[in-house]
Amino acid sequence: MLTLEEFRELREQPCDPQAEQELINSIEQVYFSADSFDIVKYELEKLPPVLNLQELEEYRDKLKQQQAAVSKKVADLILEKQPAYVKELERVTSLQTGLQLAAVICTNGRRHLNIAKEGFTQASLGLLANQRKRQLLIGLLKSLRTIKTLQRTDVRLSEMLEEEDYPGAIQLCLECQKAASTFKHYSCISELNSKLQDTLEQIEEQLDVALSKICKNFDINHYTKVQQAYRLLGKTQTAMDQLHMHFTQAIHNTVFQVVLGYVELCAGNTDTKFQKLQYKDLCTHVTPDSYIPCLADLCKALWEVMLSYYRTMEWHEKHDNEDTASTSEGTSMMGTEETNFDRGYVKKKLEHGLTRIWQDVQLKVKTYLLGTDLSIFKYDDFIFVLDIISRLMQVGEEFCGSKSEVLQESIRKQSVNYFKNYHRTRLDELRMFLENETWELCPVKSNFSILQLHEFKFMEQSRSPSVSPSKQPVSTSSKTVTLFEQYCSGGNPFEIQANHKDEETEDVLASNGYESDEQEKSAYQEYDSDSDVPEELKRDYVDEQTGDAPVKSVSRETLKSRKKSDYSLNKVNAPILTNTTLNVIRLVGKYMQMMNILKPIAFDVIHFMSQLFDYYLYAIYTFFGRNDSLESTGLGLSSSRLRTTLNRIQESLIDLEVSADPTATLTAAEERKEKVPSPHLSHLVVLTSGDTLYGLAERVVATESLVFLAEQFEFLQPHLDAVMPAVKKPFLQQFYSQTVSTASELRKPIYWIVAGKAIDYEQMLLLMANVKWDVKEIMSQHNIYVDALLKEFEQFNRRLNEVSKRVRIPLPVSNILWEHCIRLANRTIVEGYANVKKCSNEGRALMQLDFQQFLMKLEKLTDIRPIPDKEFVETYIKAYYLTENDMERWIKEHREYSTKQLTNLVNVCLGSHINKKARQKLLAAIDDIDRPKR
Repeated sequence: MLTLEEFRELREQPCDPQAEQELINSIEQVYFSADSFDIVKYELEKLPPVLNLQELEEYRDKLKQQQAAVSKKVADLILEKQPAYVKELERVTSLQTGLQLAAVICTNGRRHLNIAKEGFTQASLGLLANQRKRQLLIGLLKSLRTIKTLQRTDVRLSEMLEEEDYPGAIQLCLECQKAASTFKHYSCISELNSKLQDTLEQIEEQLDVALSKICKNFDINHYTKVQQAYRLLGKTQTAMDQLHMHFTQAIHNTVFQVVLGYVELCAGNTDTKFQKLQYKDLCTHVTPDSYIPCLADLCKALWEVMLSYYRTMEWHEKHDNEDTASTSEGTSMMGTEETNFDRGYVKKKLEHGLTRIWQDVQLKVKTYLLGTDLSIFKYDDFIFVLDIISRLMQVGEEFCGSKSEVLQESIRKQSVNYFKNYHRTRLDELRMFLENETWELCPVKSNFSILQLHEFKFMEQSRSPSVSPSKQPVSTSSKTVTLFEQYCSGGNPFEIQANHKDEETEDVLASNGYESDEQEKSAYQEYDSDSDVPEELKRDYVDEQTGDAPVKSVSRETLKSRKKSDYSLNKVNAPILTNTTLNVIRLVGKYMQMMNILKPIAFDVIHFMSQLFDYYLYAIYTFFGRNDSLESTGLGLSSSRLRTTLNRIQESLIDLEVSADPTATLTAAEERKEKVPSPHLSHLVVLTSGDTLYGLAERVVATESLVFLAEQFEFLQPHLDAVMPAVKKPFLQQFYSQTVSTASELRKPIYWIVAGKAIDYEQMLLLMANVKWDVKEIMSQHNIYVDALLKEFEQFNRRLNEVSKRVRIPLPVSNILWEHCIRLANRTIVEGYANVKKCSNEGRALMQLDFQQFLMKLEKLTDIRPIPDKEFVETYIKAYYLTENDMERWIKEHREYSTKQLTNLVNVCLGSHINKKARQKLLAAIDDIDRPKR
């Protein structure tokens, strides 16, 4: 060992740490083996047999260096650990002091125990022991009672589950599990704890079953219990996932069971083969008779599912608001964050489920619709199907804001195909009706309106179609109630559909032309008491169809003040229409029903409606308005707009080919398939009898029924415009401006034919040809042809009265007839004057006298003012007095006269006071005017 001085010297000597470490490493390992190792013996045994002093000294110096290095290393370590040694020494000293104090306490305790042992008796200690035993037994009794309660818990849980008190059952089960964990050291309790866990799982299963019941019949109390139970379990999100799965399953099961019930009912057996079919295949087995009831029940069942989902969302919105209010009053931050997270998850899940459920509903209904060809149904049944689907699409739009693309596309394609075939059949029927129509008046009440017809009831239920939606005033009342709000508490929107078929019977036909018995009696009394009324107005005008006299109550003063050209005094002012007209109007109503139910096909429907009107208009023109001989006169020509319309109808709608050409192309065949053959007038309608004014009654009924039909289309225009797509509205506007508005223009060519035949204009020309116009003195008496012409007009007036007994002749019609007759008579007079060979100044005065006599008597027969073409005659007569220069200018200005009339004017009437050169000049001017016409 080194002495303290040596140790210090070693510390003071400079050292190389690396060299020292190498010295320490060079020490043999055996020196570190054990404390019992004998170093001296080991070194002596290592000495060689022959000792060398120098080697021994070198070896000794090496050992000393190693010892010095080790000693220095140890010294360094000792100095390094010295603070810890000092600190540990202080702890030892403190521990020694503590032990001494404990010894004193123990000594005092023993002394006090000895005093207690000596101070208390044996009885006192016994009391204390019994009290301790009593306390233990009380605790044991309490535990036993708890165990007994736990063992009887399963009975109470079963009762609570039967009562559907799921929150209470879960709460009780959780409390029992907590209590059981306290007494788990008892063997009986360990088994109970396992049983409680099984019971809790059973409760969750029943809770899932209870949750599935919500999908078909939502009950607030029931759902509240279920949600509280899931909240106690901490499985709110799981409950929402399960709920959506149940709704999906409910939709599938519901539609399958409804369709299966109808299929089995119609099959008449309980064969289980239908239960094994897929829903898609099952839908193909639904019979046509049960198709609509099955569809209605299908929609009712799906409505119940969607209503349950709607009410589920309402429940969550209400309780979320309540939870938010209660949370704001103060709860733990951790609980609040967790509740908000669950609430957000539930809200997103419910919102996402809206679209998903509606898509499932659409697919199920679409599959059902595709299972049967809807073209086999009658129109009313097809409309009923569309009405149900339309109501379902309305439900879907209110349910999730969806536009029901799946259903719309499916039903639109079927509707267009169905409607094309239906429309084609209706056009063929319309042709058949027109060809068998005798154009007798269909008696309807004076207050008849198309809204009274069964086919237009849907317009009254919604709104008046006379005002378009864009022009209707904005309602200041509360917002429109949705179907879910309306039927939330009960009922079903699809139950209304069945009631629409059983509407009240229409009451539009007039039984006897009177509004009441009192009115009929009053009418006859007034006519009997009025001796000043013309005889033809006192007669009883009997309607051929009803056999009654539709005399309207009119006072004597009114009768006297009425114009004689109004041949409707004795008629109730009811619309003039035929059974065919009524049929077309009903068709229009049916078409509008389809358009109103399925707005995406509005353009197709309106296009087909326009074809109905086009064909009716073309038929009326073909039957009563086409007459080339009269149109050649230049006066009976229809307007260019009407001719354009008729040409368009003929090209686009009328099939003029008698038989199909076998070599025609497929495209041409398809085009012909869309056309209808031109109709032919019934052989029962006679238009050649003068006694009936050439079928005037039939012409009036036909023409005025067309005008009435046009008025109904005008009435419906705002409604059609409201549903027409914006891009297709130009078609609707063109249809009304170029077709509907031209209906009244057909009056002119149709009544022109009657006017051209009602008066014998040829006879008048013959009478005028026998008159001598080269008289030498002014005559005071008019010629006989004037009286003959007036007698023709009187006969025409009587015939009009006779016709008015069968059909009311409206004032515009009588005015047109009189206007045409007068116009033709005046032009015949001019033509007669143009045939004169010789004429004197006195003859020209006689012409004026004859014409003035004609006008004076004519004005007593008609109220038309001014007399048509009066100036046409007067101007021609006065032209006889013109000079040469004035005559040339007059010829150029008056091109309404024919070349023959102008030529006769120059040669005969002016020949007496102009020379030949001037006459040739005027004839050349006439020829120049006539040349562009050639």
